[in-house]
Amino acid sequence: MTAADTRAMCWLLAQPRAASRARMARAISRFGDGPFYAALVAMLWLVDPEDGTRFALAAAVAYGLEVPAFMVLKNLIKRPRPADSEMALCAFIKPAGRFSFPSGHTAAAFVMATLLGIFYPVVATLALAFALLVGLSRVLLGVHYPSDIAAGALLGTSCAMIGSLFV
Repeated sequence: MTAADTRAMCWLLAQPRAASRARMARAISRFGDGPFYAALVAMLWLVDPEDGTRFALAAAVAYGLEVPAFMVLKNLIKRPRPADSEMALCAFIKPAGRFSFPSGHTAAAFVMATLLGIFYPVVATLALAFALLVGLSRVLLGVHYPSDIAAGALLGTSCAMIGSLFV
């Protein structure tokens, strides 16, 4: 798995426009931070008190599962970041943690996308596209391998599905 991931990373980061893509990826990745999701949950709660409250409760349960799960997995698996690998791939940002598997940004994005799809199906496609872009941005920034993104997507979707059962 790591060999295939490394080949994909080398190919992506060796492209002539890698640095210009990284600037766009950095902006997308910032939306994958927690404050955006908290603001979105608050807005939905204010605009749609009934479903927004259920959405907020499901999000609290889902993130309550996702955050500890990704932290435990990172510290259990201890997969080095691409820039820390023997290939010394270039990272365009300094990541918050030492380990890469799974991607926490991607997991969080898929929690939100899955819950939006469940509670507000009209925005499901847009939410999924956003989550995929967050994951891709982490690869383009050189801080995650493609399989980190896949694992984060699976983790986030699973936690959202469980969270939706509690409301």
